[in-house]
Amino acid sequence: MDQQLIIAAGREKSLFRRHPWIFSGAVASVKGRPKSGQTVDVLGQNGQWLARAAFSPKSQIQGRVWTFDADERIDAEFFLHRIGESAARRRRLETESDALRLVHSESDGLPGLILDRYAGVLVFQLLTAGAEFWRAEIIGALRTLFPNDAILERSDVDVRAKEGLNERIEAVHGEIPELVEIRENDVRLLVDVRNGHKTGFYLDQRDSRLAVGRTAAGAEVLNCFSYTGGFGLAALRGGAKNVTQLDASAPALDLAARNRELNGFAPESMTTVCGDAFQVLRAWRKEGRTFDLIVLDPPKFVDSKASLNRAARGYKDVNLCAFHLLRPGGRLFTFSCSGLMEDALFQKIVADAALDAGRTGRIVRRLTQAPDHPVALAFPEGAYLKGLEIEVE
Repeated sequence: MDQQLIIAAGREKSLFRRHPWIFSGAVASVKGRPKSGQTVDVLGQNGQWLARAAFSPKSQIQGRVWTFDADERIDAEFFLHRIGESAARRRRLETESDALRLVHSESDGLPGLILDRYAGVLVFQLLTAGAEFWRAEIIGALRTLFPNDAILERSDVDVRAKEGLNERIEAVHGEIPELVEIRENDVRLLVDVRNGHKTGFYLDQRDSRLAVGRTAAGAEVLNCFSYTGGFGLAALRGGAKNVTQLDASAPALDLAARNRELNGFAPESMTTVCGDAFQVLRAWRKEGRTFDLIVLDPPKFVDSKASLNRAARGYKDVNLCAFHLLRPGGRLFTFSCSGLMEDALFQKIVADAALDAGRTGRIVRRLTQAPDHPVALAFPEGAYLKGLEIEVE
């Protein structure tokens, strides 16, 4: 191949460990004139072939590895095969839900491609220059593998700007319904795939919602940052006495109310509150309100290392409020979806919040992303979601 990335001496070690990222600082030179997203061969200083990658000149991650096999070509057949294999690995999860992530980017050997399936509607995101370069071939693979599915592109994420790409939302094939009804364990949910968060729903929290449901019998539950009510509905299905859904988005809460009705739960079993969680929780503390079970699933507070300290303060503040609102013997389910927030630091922040609240807590379970969001052994960055189930005295 005429297009090549030459790795600086001593910087090949991560590739020998099969890590898929090549940072710009590890690149000694670029041979040929590869276009953004084009496939390049990655060579060591001694000419040793190391990998085949997508070239991204505008990103700090200048190469993202497609394959470590010198005999594997990057073409339409490559994407058909990789996507098909990735989807097949999820088949055992279909008894739990008809909404699954079928491709999880680097961890499935397809850097920059996210593919979620919602009950016969495919939603994909192209996050990198390499994935964008092969867009037509990726769509072709989806049409071949899922001929009866509608296909929506939701490449409307700000990370594309780092790759020199504009955002895009486009119905690629078939009719995209206003709302898609999905099944998750014993809960039915309406999902807005065109306008909702991420690709429409937080599929990565499936196992954590199940854990909440198994703990919620007889409890008065507060679900903060509730979005369309997933955790609260799981709690009601698990026998919760009542649920308060708290979110800053009125449309999300309207959909939560529709989801309550869809599942046949009584109107009095669920209350929706629209407001800023930090302000509402502080007000409730002054009023002396308490709950048996609280879920904290905030949006990503950390998007760069520079924002880590500010994010830590936000996590501590909201957890402090929750500890004040929990009854003795209560449960706190608290999460961070920020990959830059390490597990040990997150635990320390939550521990400090408990200390300041004068409460004692014990971790009874650690929670993470559902198995359709796997983490490749050589790519620890794929682990981003962390949660703690805490029993509070």
